Amino acid sequence: MPWSNQGGGPWGSGGSKGPWGSGPQSSGPTPPDLEELLRRSQDKLRSVLPGGNLGGRGFALLLLGAIFLWGVSGFFRVEPDELGVVLRFGKYVREVQPGLNYHLPYPVESALTPKALRVNKIDIGMRNVEDLRRGTVTRDVPEESLMLTGDENIVDVDFSVLWKVKPNGVGDYLFNIQNPEVTVKAVAESAMREVIGRSEAQPILTGGRQQIEAAVQELMQKILDSYGAGVQVQQVQLQKVDPPTQVIESFRDVQAARADQERAQNEAQTYANRVLPEAEGRAARIRQDADAYKGQTVAEAKGQTARYLQIYEQYKIAPDVTRRRMYLETMERLLGGTDKIIIDQGVQAGPGSNVLPILPLNEMTRRPGAPQ
Repeated sequence: MPWSNQGGGPWGSGGSKGPWGSGPQSSGPTPPDLEELLRRSQDKLRSVLPGGNLGGRGFALLLLGAIFLWGVSGFFRVEPDELGVVLRFGKYVREVQPGLNYHLPYPVESALTPKALRVNKIDIGMRNVEDLRRGTVTRDVPEESLMLTGDENIVDVDFSVLWKVKPNGVGDYLFNIQNPEVTVKAVAESAMREVIGRSEAQPILTGGRQQIEAAVQELMQKILDSYGAGVQVQQVQLQKVDPPTQVIESFRDVQAARADQERAQNEAQTYANRVLPEAEGRAARIRQDADAYKGQTVAEAKGQTARYLQIYEQYKIAPDVTRRRMYLETMERLLGGTDKIIIDQGVQAGPGSNVLPILPLNEMTRRPGAPQ
């Protein structure tokens, strides 16, 4: 690039003067003289050293002091919510736990202390803003919270993500991702939009929140592991899931109608649960009565058949006796419950007669169990 003739070269006017020349001075502050600073430092050092001059012993003491200070500079402290990461010439070497630790002094080793044991929280779709009159208020962020569902409805989703650094993953956390909070937030919003896009609006607004939280957490962890981020997703919490503000009243009417429908269905199911067992019980009782009557009738029929067969066997042996016995038993069964007393007219009362002249008819006609 050609220089300007008026400038006199790259260091201003007066081309004969180089960058260290004594050209015109600017109006700014004058830089300190290096030789004067070295001379003053030597004078102070001579005043401290014994003998007033810097001999071999003084140089040895100075060297030992410098080595001591250099060695002590390797101590560092790790806070309770931090993990120490030791780097050797910029390369990851090891992790150290909270407390007082040591690494080789700089420039051999150095230490980083990220807050790897703390559980971090990221809010998506909302922001907490400090208000002087109302305290902390939540402000909605529509560009993050409005999402499209699988049935082409729009829902307003506010959620929070709790995350921390994985155990033994602090090296990946430090070196594989540049900005962990921005990465986790972007992954969380992307995962939530994907899960909402596969779901219908009704389960999202009612009882499907736990399934959505679990699906988003699983998808987030899968994506972060593919990045090698060294981040563990602790929990996904849905804070608010509502329809857009413009149509929220209509959605509430639909929800109320669905609640009425579910209540009517529950009442009908309750009635069915009460009536059906009663009907089944009555049907079972009728079947049991029928089975009992059947068994009784069959048993009686079998008994009568067996009795008839027995009588028939006796009849074949002695027909006249059996016939007369059957006649007498039949008459006894027919006349046994009547109040009549029949006396044969041809039987005369007298000695050797089977009929007494005077019969206690009242005693004979009194029914069993009747009062005296």
